[in-house]
Amino acid sequence: MRNKLGNIPLSLIIVTAAAFVAMAVGVALFGDRSGPTATAEAGHAHEITVNQPQLQHVALNDPEDSIPIADLPVIKGELGFAPNVVPALNRDYRAHVEVELEVIEEVMELADGVEYMFWTFGGTVPGPMLRVRHGDYITFTLQNHPSSMMPHNIDLHAVSGQGGGAEATLISPGQQATFSFTALQPGVYIYHCATAPVGMHIANGMYGLIVVEPKEGLPPVDKEFYIVQGDFYTKGDFGERGLQEFDMQRAINEDAAYVVFNGQVGSMVGDNALFVDVGDTIRLFLGNGGPNLSSSFHVIGEIFDEVWVEGGTLKNYNVQTTMIPAGAAAVAEFTVDVPGTYNMVDHAIFRAFNKGAIGQLVATGPKNEDIFTERTDLSPYNPE
Repeated sequence: MRNKLGNIPLSLIIVTAAAFVAMAVGVALFGDRSGPTATAEAGHAHEITVNQPQLQHVALNDPEDSIPIADLPVIKGELGFAPNVVPALNRDYRAHVEVELEVIEEVMELADGVEYMFWTFGGTVPGPMLRVRHGDYITFTLQNHPSSMMPHNIDLHAVSGQGGGAEATLISPGQQATFSFTALQPGVYIYHCATAPVGMHIANGMYGLIVVEPKEGLPPVDKEFYIVQGDFYTKGDFGERGLQEFDMQRAINEDAAYVVFNGQVGSMVGDNALFVDVGDTIRLFLGNGGPNLSSSFHVIGEIFDEVWVEGGTLKNYNVQTTMIPAGAAAVAEFTVDVPGTYNMVDHAIFRAFNKGAIGQLVATGPKNEDIFTERTDLSPYNPE
């Protein structure tokens, strides 16, 4: 098999490697039916059930989906301003939903004593939450206030079509534009401005969430909240007072001066905290506008019963921290068992305590010492 120099020919090495790869693929795909797997199947030993949804497009093939658009009831779309949500949809029929959203450029507070020129949808960061039903036909009008200095548009990740609507809605100050789309797939989706330079428009606060409920609706919970993380790039460092300008080089370097929830340091702290009762079931609609940083969202002292991974159909259970990429979303659900102040953080932890990514959920109600006690002992410790 070796040549005169004692080396194995390259062609033989390649053929042998290919044979091993083919064998490995065969085992991975079909397994050894005579080995431990077959025994486990016969005796149901070590059986594992994986909760996987059907990985296929959710078809719109109900009779209501064939109703001509002109015959659909027309509904004005509601807006929910963070941390408040649009109430759950209370209808079991397809509709023509009309949505209007205004772009406003406005100086607002980024932190105590720190101002920033935000570019906004609806005058807030994040922009308002939108909520529609799977199969709805949405007519969307974007308006750019005459006082704006920049052109703007919107890319809704729930849209199947060119640019998510970005090209159709590119408008100068003092203009408005309209386009329409069908909500083809249920889920929770980010929307954002996509006008060049795209990163700058997003970094200035132009993002929000659109929720496309499944036709059967969402299971009822006691409280729902709307939270979107974003990273901001200012000339001054964190806490440097006064009106701060956007720093493009800092943004390119992904060196965020601020990482915050709902557009402001302290947006959900103290009097602005989210207040709930012990025993409440909580649903958090979570987004990450970015533009750069992924979010490691965590509630200190709680475990998520369910997480809708990236806002889609797949669910994960008993989750401590969920990853939300930039330009993505998630839904976290849990029940508050005992009273307390629960800090919500980006668990890339310096962002929480040094850049602003912290909020609070305050639960009031009876204690349950079977679940949790306060400190029961404090005494000296001498290991000798």
